[in-house]
Amino acid sequence: MTSQDKTTDDKQKFSLKAIASPRNISRAMQIFLSGALFVLGAVLSVLLLMSTWNLILLVFVAHEVSSNEILASIVTWFLYFEFLALISKYYQSGLHFPLRYFIYIGITAIVRLIILYHDDPMNTLIFSVAILVLLGGLWLANTSVIRRDGQ
Repeated sequence: MTSQDKTTDDKQKFSLKAIASPRNISRAMQIFLSGALFVLGAVLSVLLLMSTWNLILLVFVAHEVSSNEILASIVTWFLYFEFLALISKYYQSGLHFPLRYFIYIGITAIVRLIILYHDDPMNTLIFSVAILVLLGGLWLANTSVIRRDGQ
């Protein structure tokens, strides 16, 4: 093996090591995740617009609509809105998801369940306890021990 062959072989090994380095893999995954979140944000924006239109039709056009249906539609609209806010906050906070936003989404989703399935008192009690636990988690997430600066 000549020295030129050895140099070429070393360059190939170096380039494979550079490509497969944890830093480059992490960057590639971050780019992929950011792109996927952008697409998800676009889809959620369309769904938010559709939900807005359905809510307008439900309130102003539909006849004999129960208040539970309207409330469920409003809470669903807020869920879309909160997911979009979460994606926006992800990009604003340096590609980081704040824990608080997941807790807000969980609380909103459980409130929606209470509105839809309020007939069984035991389920309502369980859902209410779940909200209380999430509020405890939110309080803990907002303490200076866990909270990151700038959130």
